[in-house]
Amino acid sequence: MAGSKLDPIDRHILAELQADGRMTNVELASRVGISAPPCLRRVRTLEEAGYIKGYHADIDAREMGFEVQVFAMVRLQSQAEADLSTFEGRCRAWPLVRECHMLNGEIDFILKCVAPDLSSFQSFLTEQLLKAENVANVKTSLVIRCAKDEPGLPFDVLEARLAKHA
Repeated sequence: MAGSKLDPIDRHILAELQADGRMTNVELASRVGISAPPCLRRVRTLEEAGYIKGYHADIDAREMGFEVQVFAMVRLQSQAEADLSTFEGRCRAWPLVRECHMLNGEIDFILKCVAPDLSSFQSFLTEQLLKAENVANVKTSLVIRCAKDEPGLPFDVLEARLAKHA
């Protein structure tokens, strides 16, 4: 189990930073019960090892004028690795595509897209996504409202699982 490679202090550091990535190292050290210098060393080690991928502000899309959120389910004509990689690269280049996940089953990819308005999304859909090489079909679902948007990981579930297997 990957999470078990870390000791409880490292996992506590990750949980605290996930909840508030802006806190000072002194505050973080206090919350996890160690002094500041070893806390900073641990954070840097977690960053270098890839456990911490970055620090981000959670921006309200609607406040910034992105009123439309759409999930696009994409089926490709070919699922050869080169074709999958080409499509993934194309998704990374499209600004309206905020997430791209390859799936198992009838749908090859699900894309989370944002747009200022419906006509902007429609233009992206018809002029770029549907015309992209290897795209067989696209089904879209407009988000009406979001009931839950919880970033990160449930550290309490990890700790309970680790305690159960200890």
